[in-house]
Amino acid sequence: MPDRPATRHACDDAALVALARDLVARADESWPLAELAAPFGLSPSAFQRRFTALVGLSPKALQDAARLGRLKSALKAGSPVTEAILEAGFGSTSRVYGEAQRDLGMTLSAYRAGAAGEIIHWTARETRLGWLAMAATARGVCFAQFGASPSALEAELAREFPHATLVASDAGAPSRRTASPRATAPLDAWIDALDAHLARHAPAPELPLDLRGTAFQMRVWRFLQGIPLGETRAYADVAQAIGAPKATRAVGTACGANRVAVLVPCHRVLRGDGALGGYRWGLARKRALLEAESAARP
Repeated sequence: MPDRPATRHACDDAALVALARDLVARADESWPLAELAAPFGLSPSAFQRRFTALVGLSPKALQDAARLGRLKSALKAGSPVTEAILEAGFGSTSRVYGEAQRDLGMTLSAYRAGAAGEIIHWTARETRLGWLAMAATARGVCFAQFGASPSALEAELAREFPHATLVASDAGAPSRRTASPRATAPLDAWIDALDAHLARHAPAPELPLDLRGTAFQMRVWRFLQGIPLGETRAYADVAQAIGAPKATRAVGTACGANRVAVLVPCHRVLRGDGALGGYRWGLARKRALLEAESAARP
């Protein structure tokens, strides 16, 4: 980076963290990987492996995530879309629209409006683990959470998607607005399939998902979906598997941010000593899920 000392740094964690902070603060600038690696006395590939192992993202992915964060903040503040793109540090608008829509799960204009106009269908069932609500956009399931009651779950859904139009299924969720049975038939079938799985009567359903998170969170959640039923991994195992072995704590944070219980099986991640660790919906549910899956394992 332009004001970086020309002398070599010891390639220790503190120096890499300082560089990561610089990259985030100056996300509107870019540098060749070789230029970033040179002061550390490493080849570009060795530097990228070391950096990614510590931070959880490559230098480019870290800057992309920082720019996306700035873009989201500018849109939330009401900046016009084109202006927000430039404020965030993107050099041009040509490729931003498609990439940002993929990461945000909606168009930039819709995000700027706080997802106003996005329709989310939802429903709830009382399962053996308590009340479960499921919600879906046109892209797939965006919310599956346990709670004390349908009304409490509806309030949580509204907090997660404050400007969306929530439309409840007549079959399971009281709401100010309900949809026709035809409109919510797929969702009702999906939650019934998940309920049957929780009752140990059926395998876990494979449903379309609409996951929204940071680049690091998405990497963690994708890995979790590949953990076989009846098996577990330690937080450190997950960090190692996604190429960020020193990001164990960040893996735990990503698990805690998961909005889609069971379908994104964060309950299958434990502490290194085998203890349960945390679980957004309570350790009793985590234990019950693991016991049921262990018993169902072929």
